[in-house]
Amino acid sequence: MDYHWMREFADSWALLAMALFFVGTVAFAFRPGSGKQADEAARIPLKDD
Repeated sequence: MDYHWMREFADSWALLAMALFFVGTVAFAFRPGSGKQADEAARIPLKDD
């Protein structure tokens, strides 16, 4: 593979894929009802105490 082709791919499609992944992750974290699940997951280490 040529360096210039890889550089062009990283500047366009890979950047777009990372941006979409980031937006999807944020949307998943802030979806309605996720606060309750996050609170339950945060209490897991303290269940045995």
